[in-house]
Amino acid sequence: MNEGMREDCGPWPAEGGKLTSADVCLLSPGSGVMSSGLAVWCLLLLPTGAHGFGILPGKSLNHLEITESAILDTAVRACRALAHADGAGFTSPARPFTAQAVAAACDAPKSAKSFGHAITSITLRNIRVDIRHALNASFHFDDEMFVQGRRIITEGIGVVKASNKAGNFEAARQKLGEILHPLQDFYSHSNWVELGNTVPNPGLIRPDAHLGNMADEGRATCRSCDGDDCRGNILEDVIEERVLTSGYFGVVPFLSTKPKRKCSHGGAVDQTSTIEPKGGINKDTFDSSHGHLHAEAANVAITATSELLEDLRAAAGDRPFLQMMGISKGSSKALCFVIDTTGSMSDDIEAVRTVTSSIIDHSVGTDDEPSLYILVPFNDPEFGPLIKTTDPNVFKNVINSLSATGGGDTAELSLSGLQLALSGAPSNSEIFLFTDAPAKDKQLKSTVIALIERTQTVVNFLITDSTVISRRRRSDDVQQRHRGITASDAQLYRDLAQASGGQVIEVTKSELPVATSIITESSSSSLVTILQAARSPGKADNFSFIVDETVINLTVYITGRAVTFTLISPKGESQQSTDTTGPLITASQSVGNFKTLRLKREVGLWEMRMASTNPYTLKVIGQSPIDFLFDFVEASQGPFTGFDALDTRPRAGVSGSLLVSLTGSDSATLTEVALIESAGSEEIKGVVEPQGSGRFLVQVDRIPSVEFVVRVKGQNGSVSSRASSIIFQRQSPINFRASNLTITADSNSILVPGTPFSVPFSVMTNGTGGNFTIRATNNQRFDSTSPTSLFLETGNSTNGTVTLSAPLNTPSGTDVTLTIEAEAPGGEDTNYVVMLFSIVNTVTDFTQPVCQILSVQSKCSENCSLSTWELSVRVTDGAEGTGVERVSLRQGNGTMNTSLAAGNENITLVSYSASCCAPDMELLVVDRVGNVGSCFYTLREDSPAAISLSTKVTQSLFLLLSMVLLVLNPLH
Repeated sequence: MNEGMREDCGPWPAEGGKLTSADVCLLSPGSGVMSSGLAVWCLLLLPTGAHGFGILPGKSLNHLEITESAILDTAVRACRALAHADGAGFTSPARPFTAQAVAAACDAPKSAKSFGHAITSITLRNIRVDIRHALNASFHFDDEMFVQGRRIITEGIGVVKASNKAGNFEAARQKLGEILHPLQDFYSHSNWVELGNTVPNPGLIRPDAHLGNMADEGRATCRSCDGDDCRGNILEDVIEERVLTSGYFGVVPFLSTKPKRKCSHGGAVDQTSTIEPKGGINKDTFDSSHGHLHAEAANVAITATSELLEDLRAAAGDRPFLQMMGISKGSSKALCFVIDTTGSMSDDIEAVRTVTSSIIDHSVGTDDEPSLYILVPFNDPEFGPLIKTTDPNVFKNVINSLSATGGGDTAELSLSGLQLALSGAPSNSEIFLFTDAPAKDKQLKSTVIALIERTQTVVNFLITDSTVISRRRRSDDVQQRHRGITASDAQLYRDLAQASGGQVIEVTKSELPVATSIITESSSSSLVTILQAARSPGKADNFSFIVDETVINLTVYITGRAVTFTLISPKGESQQSTDTTGPLITASQSVGNFKTLRLKREVGLWEMRMASTNPYTLKVIGQSPIDFLFDFVEASQGPFTGFDALDTRPRAGVSGSLLVSLTGSDSATLTEVALIESAGSEEIKGVVEPQGSGRFLVQVDRIPSVEFVVRVKGQNGSVSSRASSIIFQRQSPINFRASNLTITADSNSILVPGTPFSVPFSVMTNGTGGNFTIRATNNQRFDSTSPTSLFLETGNSTNGTVTLSAPLNTPSGTDVTLTIEAEAPGGEDTNYVVMLFSIVNTVTDFTQPVCQILSVQSKCSENCSLSTWELSVRVTDGAEGTGVERVSLRQGNGTMNTSLAAGNENITLVSYSASCCAPDMELLVVDRVGNVGSCFYTLREDSPAAISLSTKVTQSLFLLLSMVLLVLNPLH
């Protein structure tokens, strides 16, 4: 076998010339360096090579259940702490917890969808490890790779903390899911449980902690076992001396080896388990080699997952931690504006100011308060920066500070601003772009569409003076008149809006304040799409939609010129577009090309008959708690069946899969999922397979080769028996595309500033070969290099590499979205892969902050309510630390004040006073890189650190014992 390049661009064969199964299966099938025999083994065994706790529901606990259970538990604890801090009560939901019930208990019921999205995002990234890194022993703690596995976890924890600190929660969720997999696998693949441990190994999440007494390379650890039950195959001296070991794993028979007398992972797929000593030690399922310990291993994995989440919670604070999990009081929606700030936009900016003030003034403290505010200004030659805040007053001040100045030629960098917003806004957001100019950066159209599809974000364009109307600019104090947006220029915006399910509202500047009513309506909580359709060119067509009992504020949006319609209710009543006093439309408004209709609330099947020769769009929305989320996924068949969310378009014309999650009701079920052609009426219905926890795997026989939307129907079990036959209907506003191109990429997700960062990718076509255009763009405008074209032959893949470089001054926690696109000759087919990377500067501070008692004063009497005690503490991060960032009170009902020591910003002084009836207090201390320390003090006599303050001697004893407690137990 000739020397070649692996997909991970490392040297091949591996260092030392030893060929491993990992080397074989990382080879690209089309690279020309894989023999046919090895290719067969990879194709047969990689899908079944996933190992670890199960991926899909079954009789054994799996990664999804372990992860979701820990997230729900931690979210409840964080919400309880926040409620108590606010002086409010907290009622824990009934077990078993659900996302819907936890969101409601957290006084954030409108967050059920975003909370569900966060859980799904984390669990899918967890599952991906078994598909993308099945043969990398470090990700599974196989092959006694303890140090390497811990490094993956601890480096990932640093990424999550930095991303949370910067408010980049999607990057935090993705990395969190990735590191939870090895953390959980440790307890199934090692002998930690066999050693009698019932609590997690603290060394897994702390690089400075002791990991355990690890087995030497030459130490024997196992004997052979007969049959499937291998209890007792770990050697007695290993157990007695508490030596840590794990099983070896391999899938290719003639390449799978392990050191002599070592344990194997075990199972039918693991070829090392047939080599002496035979058998295995994994506890992945009840049927595994050590399946008798599966429940114990899974329970410790749940506890370990919770401990990691608690560390992240302590580092971030309760409110940011819950934001990472998608929970926030008020609406889960973000209010996101992309605004042209050139000279002619003063009227538009004033309209934005007005609607922003209105939304903020009327929504703060209500269920409709946006969870996030985002602004991206653009003009020419500048765009950005992206401004993101959770503080409505800060956002209002930012909007008020905008000014319309400058200009130049007519076109502006509108798509660059939109790309930045799509990269920075949460998934499932709604963006409003204001401009009166065409796009200067039209080459970004396909990139923007890719981001729309990946984030499932709706984009609305409010275009003023779109036909030959004056566009004023000030240049050298001289007013110049320019032609406005032409019909062809406006078509670009219409294409992007249609792709996202948004609207293009074309009005004069004087009409804009009326048109901004759509922003107020769209910021309402629990907004769902019931129907979305577009016809270009226009034609007569009939559209039906189902309204269920949970829907209120039923509204229709229509865009287009000279559009007529007939509306028919479930009871057969009808109303024409020319009838302003009919029975079905309770309110209507028209401005420019945009019409809104508020419909009578009536449950059942409605029909809208549209007629126009001009292009038009139709959208039916309402407010309802019931909605859905979905991802296109690739199924991995085998004994550990699972699925991986696609970062790209699905393949056209062949079977495919979707993972659908229902949100907003614990009793709702899914009965139908269909892919509907956007420009026609053909439906492709899928087979729905329940997965538990409101999730459904949907298999379709064919992915359409034309644009399509996803529509779901289901039954809500909570409706009254009278209406039990009424089903609900929801639709994705986003128009999706499939492709005959396949593009894949994978790389380390951590980018270090100043260091070149390589992202290998491969492209394959099932269509006609030729020279394919390659485009690689990133939202941070980092310097990058990549091929501009690749030659592809039908059925074969071709490799390329994108190289990025982040400036040295890039802050930790910054994220970068990289989009790699491939376009077929003539542009008839395109595909992309979207990847999210985190910027993390090298961290050398791994130690927790420490506390030192300065003084204790008390005059406690038998009547504790009449006396108080006081404590003074000095908090430091050590000589080599990064400095204390935050000190908070984790436990205690007293008053705490903090100040910096004079002349030393690395020392924080804490003073605390409380009633003697509240004898316990605990400080939570976080340094600048997220290391967490906990310092506990008590007056209780039965505590190891208890004191009686009646004499100076006992006070000194308290001081001594408290300091000893801090040394022995710095983390609570």
